[in-house]
Amino acid sequence: MRAVAVRLLYLILLRVLGWITLLARSEASKDAEILVLRHQLLVLRRQVRAPKPSWADRAIICALARRIPTPDGCSCA
Repeated sequence: MRAVAVRLLYLILLRVLGWITLLARSEASKDAEILVLRHQLLVLRRQVRAPKPSWADRAIICALARRIPTPDGCSCA
C-alpha cells in the first residue's frame, strides 16, 4: 500500500512540474514545438501506404458485401 502511495505522489509531482515548465515557456517555443509535431505527422503519413488486398481478401469482401441488404429490398448480383 505504501508503494502505491509513493508512486501516486511521484506521478502527481511529475504532472505539476510539467505544468510549471509549460507556464514558463514562451509562446514562440510552443509554436515551434507545434510546427515540429505537425511536420513529424506529415512524414509519418507519407510513409503509410494504402493496403493492397490479395485475391482472397477481395473474394471475402465481395462475399460479405453481397450479404448486406439493399435499401429497396432487391438483390443485385
